Amino acid sequence: MKRTFVTAVTAATAGLESCATSRATWISVVAVAAALGVVASGARSQPSQTPAQQPPTPQPPPQQPTDISTIISGEATAAPRFAVPDFIAGSNDAETVSVAKTIAQVLWDDLNFERDFALIPRDIYSTIPAAKSFDDVPFDRWRELNADGVVVGIVQKTGNGVRVEVRLFNVRSRQSAFGKEYSGSAANPRLYAHTISDELHQQQRALRGVARTKLTFASDRDGERMRGMVENRGVKEIYIADYDGENQRRVTTSRSLNITPAWSPDARSIAYTSYQKGGPNIYISNIYQGTRDDLTKDVGQNFLPAWSPDGTRLCFMSTRDGNSELYVVNRDGSNLRRLTTHPGIDVSPTWSPSGTQIAFTSDRTGTPQIYLIGADGLGLQKVTSEAYADRPTWSPAPYNEIAFTARTGPGNDIKVIDLATRQVRQLTFGEGTNESPSWSPNGRHLAFMSTRSGKSQVFTMARDGKNLKQVTQAGNNSQPDWSK
Repeated sequence: MKRTFVTAVTAATAGLESCATSRATWISVVAVAAALGVVASGARSQPSQTPAQQPPTPQPPPQQPTDISTIISGEATAAPRFAVPDFIAGSNDAETVSVAKTIAQVLWDDLNFERDFALIPRDIYSTIPAAKSFDDVPFDRWRELNADGVVVGIVQKTGNGVRVEVRLFNVRSRQSAFGKEYSGSAANPRLYAHTISDELHQQQRALRGVARTKLTFASDRDGERMRGMVENRGVKEIYIADYDGENQRRVTTSRSLNITPAWSPDARSIAYTSYQKGGPNIYISNIYQGTRDDLTKDVGQNFLPAWSPDGTRLCFMSTRDGNSELYVVNRDGSNLRRLTTHPGIDVSPTWSPSGTQIAFTSDRTGTPQIYLIGADGLGLQKVTSEAYADRPTWSPAPYNEIAFTARTGPGNDIKVIDLATRQVRQLTFGEGTNESPSWSPNGRHLAFMSTRSGKSQVFTMARDGKNLKQVTQAGNNSQPDWSK
């Protein structure tokens, strides 16, 4: 009998794992484990249901070209020290004042997240006289705090919104090193901050920031019960949120199990597994168009969709031919072809950045391990030799690494393997169970699920395991995926 490889998060799932099962039972266990939100062995046109709150298209406000471009450096090899005081409100009305404060606070957080700048804490800014314009910045006082750069912004009310002007000044030379102007609605001041942060990182550090990226995940927070089922089991719906956990919004409203969401490369669609019609099928929710595509159409049990880097294909696990195998299909459901052929269980696909290889989990040698295979089905090779390894996620360039879930005792932890050297490093160390890693698009951060705070919640951390942040709070939240 094949050993069931389902990640143990709860006593219930541990009970499932201890049973020797037949092939048919194993597939049922996968379905139950996925329904419970556990990292099991894997799990990634018709009008759609309309989301309860359909998020607006995340377009950055219109902007003017950069007027000056110089790089600010720190002392010796140290990171440059930046200050981000409250932006100047061009009028005293409550909305403009609120927008100015929000942009500055969120911008500080965004810049601090990447750790490329040393951000001076905002609670000591009260000792520095507030500037009233770009012409009266107290550079001498900022030098007393050893600031290398200071970000100054002005928010002006316009007829139909606001205009935001921002400058990054070199405190030593008193010259502007970065300057932009944005105009648009005042409804989402956080977006101005995210846009400024990403453009500052690009201009100052040649770094693609993640402030405008989003997370998607499965959540049971709504406390509903599954429609059309006898079991008294809570449903899961797909949610999205900003990278920092703000603006969490529900995407699906099917009152069924909706799990393993995956962003398309253009961040406008989410593929996911749903039990809406009874068995697990893969759907694509085009979240800004309000439509949904049924990719697998009730043929077998289907889990764990993974997008190719160019967004034209998906790889997924299916039992349509009797065994759990990987398949590749075009985004429109055409040109389906089988990728793996083995009596073992093959699940959890993830594409290489080039789109030429796919990593996946298989128990073909006994215990679940990570394998590589060419997108053409050739060149199979084993990657890990862990007690248990599952849910691989391939890092973006320039890194060439795979993060995965590894069993390290009673629970699981996140590990990363360098594909060139095959060296493995561990990022989490037994605080709860830690599963389902997903890389940020710049490869500097990981989102993952952890039970360290009690319930299952989504966290982010830096690629070195530091800078841990909890993203979700309500309900149980799992299986995060970071937009590209």
